Amino acid sequence: MTAIILDGRTLADELRTELRASVDTFKAHYQTVPQLAVVQVQGDAASDRYVRNLRKLCNSMGMQFHLTYLSPNTTQEALDTTIQQLSNDTSVHGILIQMPLPLPLLAEQAVMHLDYRKDVDGIHPISAGLIAQGRPALVPNTPAGGMELLRRYEIQLAGKRAAVVGRSAVVGRPMAALLLHANATVTVCHSHTHDLPSVLRECDIVAVAAGRPNLVTGAMLRPGAVVIDFGINVQPDGSIVGDVEFASAVEVASAITPVPGGTGPITNVMLLRSVLTTARNQLSLRKP
Repeated sequence: MTAIILDGRTLADELRTELRASVDTFKAHYQTVPQLAVVQVQGDAASDRYVRNLRKLCNSMGMQFHLTYLSPNTTQEALDTTIQQLSNDTSVHGILIQMPLPLPLLAEQAVMHLDYRKDVDGIHPISAGLIAQGRPALVPNTPAGGMELLRRYEIQLAGKRAAVVGRSAVVGRPMAALLLHANATVTVCHSHTHDLPSVLRECDIVAVAAGRPNLVTGAMLRPGAVVIDFGINVQPDGSIVGDVEFASAVEVASAITPVPGGTGPITNVMLLRSVLTTARNQLSLRKP
């Protein structure tokens, strides 16, 4: 068996085309340009690259991009005040706090000054609570992208057994909730799970977000399983691998995301789709 490759790059192209059309329709209707505000503390080269790419994508979608670039020595109070001001600014529709924040800044405290209705990264406790309850919410973009791949490739979830390996607040836990709301039967696995291979071999869907390269091998999978690999691990030689050993898994699975080129390309498009959603929600409340 050779798996179908769940191609995130091709899907990202389709999503960008759809999003640009939706943004044009929104602007024509509301006479307003959706705006994303990013709060970044200086000092992290990877964050600089990410924000540059996000600005480029935002501009290509016809959206406005606003960056607040804070000093590495900024205080918690200054960071919190910045986020609060953006939350109160009606011209800003979505807010992203670029992580990680340098010590001694506390992300948990900063997030509490963020209006959850503008929380396009899905990190606010209210967002997490709404997701857990199955209510409309802004979902973290990585698991949202994973679910979009499953939907676009018409992979049935209802009644299926699913395992999520990893329980982070931004990927594992929300992915488990989204699968549960899609009527899958979900097991969440983590570092204390006893006999991980025996759990995975019972599952039709396996989503892995553990941050450990090649943690899951083909021998651990049920034949025909669908595998969503969220892992992005840079090896000493500079190559990038996922949390799933692709070479062995592709021979067992029925469908699998590659790394790179799987869930990664979709993430930022899902973020900007959330910006459009928040803009629509905010403007619909104000428009007579």
